[in-house]
Amino acid sequence: MLLIKCPWCGERAETEFSCGGEAGITRPANPDSLTDAEWADYLFMRKNPRGAHAELWNHSLGCRRWFGVERDTVTYRIAKTCKLSPGKTD
Repeated sequence: MLLIKCPWCGERAETEFSCGGEAGITRPANPDSLTDAEWADYLFMRKNPRGAHAELWNHSLGCRRWFGVERDTVTYRIAKTCKLSPGKTD
């Protein structure tokens, strides 16, 4: 079982968490001006790299807070977890 360290609650089983996907995706400044293809690209296209990857996770069965995780997508090894800065998701 994978143990994930919540920055507020400490280490917990992975079953308490939900992955929110890739971190660092910037919302378009003016979404009303985007074409359907550009909006779909923003919503659905992700890098999905092999190796080190920055992700957002939610402690859904604990404190319910979002935090950042640096995880290797091959080995599942978590290098670090961190609190998010207010207004930031990367």
